[in-house]
Amino acid sequence: METGNVTTPFGRRSMTLGMLANQVMAGEIKPDQSVDKWKLFRALCEAKPLLGIGDRALAVLNALLSFYPKNELAQENGLIVFPSNVQLSLRTHGMAEQTVRRHLAALVEAGLLLRKDSPNGKRYVRRDRAGEVDEAFGFSLAPLLARAEEIEQLAAEVMAERLHVQRLRERITLCRRDIAKLIEAAVEEEIPGDWQGLYREFRDLIEGLPRSPTTSQLELLLDELTALRTDILNRLEIRVKSTKQRGNADYFERHIQNSNPESTSELEPGFETKQGAIAEQDNDRGAVTLEKRRGEAAHPGGQKEEEQSRRPDVRNDGGGLKSFPLGLVLQACPEILAYGPDGVIRNWRDLMAAAVIVRSMLGVSPSAYEEAANVMGPENAATVMACILERGGHINSAGGYLRGLTRRSEKGEFAIGPMLMALLRANAPPGRKAG
Repeated sequence: METGNVTTPFGRRSMTLGMLANQVMAGEIKPDQSVDKWKLFRALCEAKPLLGIGDRALAVLNALLSFYPKNELAQENGLIVFPSNVQLSLRTHGMAEQTVRRHLAALVEAGLLLRKDSPNGKRYVRRDRAGEVDEAFGFSLAPLLARAEEIEQLAAEVMAERLHVQRLRERITLCRRDIAKLIEAAVEEEIPGDWQGLYREFRDLIEGLPRSPTTSQLELLLDELTALRTDILNRLEIRVKSTKQRGNADYFERHIQNSNPESTSELEPGFETKQGAIAEQDNDRGAVTLEKRRGEAAHPGGQKEEEQSRRPDVRNDGGGLKSFPLGLVLQACPEILAYGPDGVIRNWRDLMAAAVIVRSMLGVSPSAYEEAANVMGPENAATVMACILERGGHINSAGGYLRGLTRRSEKGEFAIGPMLMALLRANAPPGRKAG
């Protein structure tokens, strides 16, 4: 059967130079050339962005290939398939015939199919006396065979581009994590610097990325994030080197002391005693030196005042978490101010009392909140409740969310800093202050 002859389309469809070029190319297929039709179809699925075809057009092409009797596309097996639109509709899971015709035209336009129309435009086959195909009218798959090498090359380019984008996204994710945690560490360690400004710059870079970014936009974002991370690292390294040069023992002592809230929180019945016990256990740990204990025995009143004057703003509570200054918490979570005594929160006791009210209002069980306080520490548990209240419209189950944070805190996978800084930025400039 001659498949390389030039044919013109039936009816009102006009002949184009592109159609002629495709027919000429299909006529140059080597006699021994063959390709696995399903392997080629998978390559087509990968290369579809570069070929200008969509998913539904590929579904129609898949149906056409299923009518080809052999797995290998080869000229000696014939390359014409002749199913009716009704049959194609059935094999495309009920696609409308009009839609089938539209996508067939798109495949012809993309140079993946050729029409070999009969005199009356119908698709059919003539067989000889032995039952072999003598002549067929329908769609020729010859362009697929002729372009097999090109299609596989295009698929390889698409896959390489996808891998490049995936690696870009991975590196961007690592940069984002590094920047967020480095800024958090700087805030917790009270290192001087405009860390809020750097955090805003960081968020502006992330939020400036389009929903579906191009490869060049991802590369630009990675370069900017890498430069920002380098800047932050340089600042921290300068601080570390200056600290080593000073050799200030008091600086190090300040960070190994373990301070506790000045008063126990007003929580659920019977829970206050547990908090007191936790506070005593924290004070009995190795974080408090023997010299400090002797000083407390000699000067019981003055030692407490000295400890409070030396206590850093960022406290270290249970579970390895550090609690942030009360003013920072209220600036990031102003909604909880309304639940403090007389609508004002003056100290940690007021915040923890307000957290109990919020807990009940949001439907968080006493056991969930008690567990959070045991794992994170009472100050941090109250801070988390303030954050949950601030983000209440985005959280479906406050109790489940709190238990999830508690589990992560037990594993050392949760830090309050990024949550607070995100809320701080969302609420800037702050509208309300602590009383």
